[in-house]
Amino acid sequence: MYESHFGLQEAPFALTPNTRYFLRARSHSDALELLLVALREREGFIKITGEVGTGKTLLCRLLLNELEQDAHTAYIPNPHLTPDTLYEAVAEELGVDVARCANTHQILKALNERLIALAMEQRPVVLVIDEAQAMPEETIEALRLLTNLETESTRLLQVVLFGQPELDELLKRDSMRQLRQRITFQYRLAPLDRVSVAQYLRHRLAQAGYNGGDLFAPAALRLISRSSGGIPRLVNIIAHKSMLSAWGRGDRQVGRSHVIQAIRDTDSAHLPNLLVRWL
Repeated sequence: MYESHFGLQEAPFALTPNTRYFLRARSHSDALELLLVALREREGFIKITGEVGTGKTLLCRLLLNELEQDAHTAYIPNPHLTPDTLYEAVAEELGVDVARCANTHQILKALNERLIALAMEQRPVVLVIDEAQAMPEETIEALRLLTNLETESTRLLQVVLFGQPELDELLKRDSMRQLRQRITFQYRLAPLDRVSVAQYLRHRLAQAGYNGGDLFAPAALRLISRSSGGIPRLVNIIAHKSMLSAWGRGDRQVGRSHVIQAIRDTDSAHLPNLLVRWL
């Protein structure tokens, strides 16, 4: 809608994860570095958690891109599966023809053989699971048992779990203590601070082709940061609606009034208390 009005080549604040728009803010950059270091050390389980909208799926896709040349990867985006279905999904991701397996035992045997064959190539095998908080407890236990597949000197499978804070609560159960003890590295994604929110907005605008002056006025930046709590998804939504408001009025810069209108139209965003009283 407003791309040509602001001199953009594409919409800068789409919610679809796109690694080209990844900003190496401190928290997200640290999480990615931890993942790469832990995987190089052949650690078994690694856990990354964060609130809804903090960029876990984007980080997940970036990790898969980083591993593309150095590892064999299996990606499970929706892990709300039974144990047997999980085994089938992992096997298929790693190139096992599960149609030739008559039962779960044969799938596990074929998967073990495939993992050993991949290990002979001197490249690690990494299973990446997004939205891991959705996994049933029996499926998590099946995942733990799956990582028992190893040779005398080599761990055949590494697992990276991405999930919301509910994953931490799930793993605190006594029944999950064996898996919990296997998680050697973990990281909690933090929201963006005010400086990072400004950098985030400028970065996405630049990636979308914007090369003018500051599109968001300083007061607008402060208000977006406070009302979104630094959650990237909310920043995207508020910024997009603010630009729509500015475009609708024919304005060339996004100001505080545009942001206020955007916040009022966004259920998850809240005006700061002082501004509510002033209004």
